[in-house]
Amino acid sequence: MTVPTWVWIATVVGILGMLLFDFVFHVRKAHVPTLREASIWSALYVGIAIVFGLGVLVFGGGTMGGEYFAGYITEKALSVDNLFVFLIIMGSFRVPREDQQKVLLFGIVFALIARTGFIFLGATLINQFAWVFYLFGLILIMTAGNMLKGEVSDEDSHEDQNFVVKIAQKFIRTSEEYDGDKLTTVVDGKKVLTPMVLVMVAIGGTDILFALDSIPAIFGLTQNTFIVFTATAFSLLGLRQLFFLIEGLLERLIYLSYGLAAILAFIGVKLIIHALHENNVPFINNGEHVDVVEISTGLSLGVIIGVLVITVVASLTSKKGRAKTAMGNAKRHARDYMDLGYTQDEGERERIYGLLVGEVEQIRAQGEKGKALAREDDKLMELFEQAKARHAETVGEESASRI
Repeated sequence: MTVPTWVWIATVVGILGMLLFDFVFHVRKAHVPTLREASIWSALYVGIAIVFGLGVLVFGGGTMGGEYFAGYITEKALSVDNLFVFLIIMGSFRVPREDQQKVLLFGIVFALIARTGFIFLGATLINQFAWVFYLFGLILIMTAGNMLKGEVSDEDSHEDQNFVVKIAQKFIRTSEEYDGDKLTTVVDGKKVLTPMVLVMVAIGGTDILFALDSIPAIFGLTQNTFIVFTATAFSLLGLRQLFFLIEGLLERLIYLSYGLAAILAFIGVKLIIHALHENNVPFINNGEHVDVVEISTGLSLGVIIGVLVITVVASLTSKKGRAKTAMGNAKRHARDYMDLGYTQDEGERERIYGLLVGEVEQIRAQGEKGKALAREDDKLMELFEQAKARHAETVGEESASRI
């Protein structure tokens, strides 16, 4: 189905309008979003994406609507995995809590620009060269294999893999301290860049790497450029609010990498099957099409939803997952609490300490195995004691004893 030009224009204007609204009314004034604020706006953006999809279903037909929802769900799932990397990047650069929204919004805008470029490049290649389907399929299968190597949720692993961060630190010199969410500040009478620039470069560079598996994945579900663009764009909108809503659950999804690997491998196989069906590569079947049964959009949507449901349920019900998640989150929150540059909001610091207390209680609730895991982690125990001592200095021994 050919999408009229005016529909393209109206869609792009609507997406840009939502990004502008997000900046003016939420990000321009630095603050820490409440759980209620994050919940409402996350639900609103998901609702807008669903309403848009229903419009595609009504005016574009069942196939087009199914392709949109399959693409949206896949891209949303991949973006949740991306959020964990954003969390690690902002933690490694010690971005103040109040200013994390601006970094995330920049990441969303940059990702949208970068992926739009990849989308139109990919569409052009697909229209000109059928062999690109083979290339995209192999990329997804290789990506799925890489996701299964090691613990994706391990913090040190993320930092080791994210070479963009290391390159940015090497070539960009900034001031030692942040100046709110400003990109420049004055030090000794000279105007210099702040670490905020470094963070944004790292986020932007990482976005480009994410696009290398994101775009082939959605092209494996549809070759309609309008559907590829809108599914990708709507999956990114609301990502900032979603970060603050599920931040505490990110490490809990210990099997997410396996679920995403299965989805990417499935789409990779689907792409190769489609490539065989469209084949014109001389050394494969003498350049003739191969008679294969293609995977339908409905089956693709069912597989994607089924894998994600199984992955999330398995992650949330795993006892080992609960213990490891509580330990990981406790370690991160203890570091945040000890870092006086983390936030100037005393209410936010008290919230972080409360989360730390809750995570310690979760570890204890896992029984002797959970306690043993915690005791074996010397760094975790050291952070516990430091946070307890710091809180005792701030609010008194009785409150600090909660931990």
